Parts: sequence; C-alpha cells; structure tokens
Amino acid sequence: MYRKLYTKILSKIEDPEAVVVTGMRRVGKTTLIKQVYESLSTNNKLFLDLENPVVQKYFENENYDSIKYQFEVLGIRSDQRPFIFLDEIQLVKNAPSVVKYLMDHYNWKFFLTGSSSFYLKNLFSESLAGRKIIYELFPLDFEEFLQLKGSPIKIPNQVDKPIYQTFEPLYREFVEYGGFPGVVNKKSLEDKTEALDEIFTSYYNKEVLGIGGFKNNQVVRDLMLLLAARVGSKLDVQKLATEMGVTRVTINEYLAFLEGTYFIFSINPFSTDRDVEIRGAKKVYFCDSGLARILGKTDLGQVFENAIFQQLKNKGQINYYQRKSGVEVDFILNETSGWEIKTKANNNDVVRTHALIKDIGLQESKVISLDYTSANVTYGFQI
Repeated sequence: MYRKLYTKILSKIEDPEAVVVTGMRRVGKTTLIKQVYESLSTNNKLFLDLENPVVQKYFENENYDSIKYQFEVLGIRSDQRPFIFLDEIQLVKNAPSVVKYLMDHYNWKFFLTGSSSFYLKNLFSESLAGRKIIYELFPLDFEEFLQLKGSPIKIPNQVDKPIYQTFEPLYREFVEYGGFPGVVNKKSLEDKTEALDEIFTSYYNKEVLGIGGFKNNQVVRDLMLLLAARVGSKLDVQKLATEMGVTRVTINEYLAFLEGTYFIFSINPFSTDRDVEIRGAKKVYFCDSGLARILGKTDLGQVFENAIFQQLKNKGQINYYQRKSGVEVDFILNETSGWEIKTKANNNDVVRTHALIKDIGLQESKVISLDYTSANVTYGFQI
C-alpha cells in the first residue's frame, strides 16, 4: 500500500528543495521513501542508510567534493541531475552541510528522513534554511489501516447497526493496538503486543539513551510511563517535578525532548475573547493509542480519546476547552468545531455539547461514540 503522503512527495520530484520526511520511529518513513525511490524511472539515483557505519564513514571526509566523488563511485552521474535518498540523517552531524553543498554547487536533489524534529530543526536551521520541504509522517490513520489489512470496505457517511457491526471489530483493533504498520501486519493479538513492546524498547534505546544525553535516564523512563497513565489529562509540571524528584526545568526539558521525537503531543486550551477558561495547562496525548495502552494500562475511554486525537491531528490545529466550572469540550479543531468523545454517547451528550459549542461561538459540534447508539453521533471510524 501507499501512504497518503506518497503522492505529495511525488509532486515535489522536480522542485529544487530537499524533501524531508520526519516522524516517530517505525511509522514507515523508510518504506515511504523507498517507494518514492523505486518509482523513479531514472537509474541516476542512490539510497543510503545512515545507520550503516560504512555509509557514515563516507561523510567523515572534510572535503565535500571527495564525498561527491564517493557517490559517483557508487554509480551517480553528475552530468544529469541525480536523486539522493538519505535515511536517518540525524545520525550524521555534518550530513545537512554536505546536502547543502551538493545542492548549491551541483543542483542535486535530496530526499531525507529523520526520526527527531528536536534535532532536525537544529541541524537544518542554518544549513538548509529555506531550502527544504518538511513532511511529518504519523502512524496509520483508519483508512490507511484498512488498506494495509487488505480490507475492501469503504468508510460510510451513514451508519446503521449492521454497518456498525461490520466496522466495529476492525476499528476496535485500531483503537486498542494503534497504527504502527509493523503492529497492524501482525496476525495475533499476542504478536501485536510484542511488536508494541519492541517499538517502545527501540525508541527508548535509540532516542532516549542514544541521542538524549540525559543525566538520569531512569527519570525519563518513569516520566514516559506516568504520562501514558495520564493520557488526556492536564499537565501539572510542578506536580510532576515533585513526584519525580527533579526540578520544573528538568521536567520541561524532558517533555520537550519527548515531543520533539514524536513520542508525545501536547495541546493548549482554547480561549475566546468573552470567556474565561483555565489557562496555561496543556493536555498530553501519545503518538499512538496502542503504545499508550500497553505502557499506561489506561482504560478504554482514554485509549479511544487518544485514537481520536491521532485522527484529528492530521486535519489541523487541535485545542481543548474548559471553563472554571469544569465544563469542557475534549477537542476544538481549527478553532471552528467542537468534538466531544464518549465510549457510548446518548442524546443528552449531543444536546449538551451542541449548546456549549453554540455558546462558545463555534460553527459546528460533533459527538464521537465508540459503541453503537441511537443518538445522532459520529463514530470514530467515520473521521
């Protein structure tokens, strides 16, 4: 199958900028750019995995023309525009400088991947400023999930009980085990759980231990587990610092790293000019509902809310809304629509949410239900 991002990247083949694909480990970045690589009819192309120590050695030469020559030895022709694919570019510190040199002097086209916006922003801030197009790749959405599983069913606009029963087992699997391609491809639930465990282990070893450079990795680990248990909750940084036995500054540093490496996401409260709501406190969600579930032993309501967050994240800016009275709306999308998430919604939920959204001054209200209901709702698989 092809990810939705595939056609967007293909449309940039002839553009002068470098194409950068970033995202959490194991979301399919390498597979995606290999598909782009294989789609090119030219033979003047090269794919290099920068996790390979031999490949890393190519970039150790301080003379960038010598690096160019090394690429030519590998089959690249300079009399035509070559297409160079570099996977996991954050592992080689001077790679962005090499890319810029070869773009500036020889008009080479580059496709790059990296698993950390935290480091890529620093690497690219000067060397490729204004010379790159960045795409973020996330775990599969539900439509892509169905494609990978080879399911021919199409997501409906209208849902009756038979249609719901067709989608329910597939969508429940999506909610509970998430959208990492390597997890979706596993047949048994036991294998899916093992795959999620392995993804977390890989992230911890390669990101936290490998490039994090923290003094106390155990505190980072414990914070990750604590956040998983509190998915959808507001972050109290001072409380976290007290629980972890570290300073607020340290907690904020860890949170920035986890968000910069796509492990977590935070959303801000939505504010209106005429309303006073709880300000400042962010809510936290995980990159994948399956990962949140196995790490945090979270209940189904939290896992479902995280899954909806993942689905909405691809549609624009997300906030949440809460008044001092405690009345809240789970998600505000693009400052125009309010989304309330329920495992099983009823008519009262629909009426209350519609009235609150109207009072806030937004254009549209939606109540999302996991379980089947007679109320006028949208189901998670319809998003």
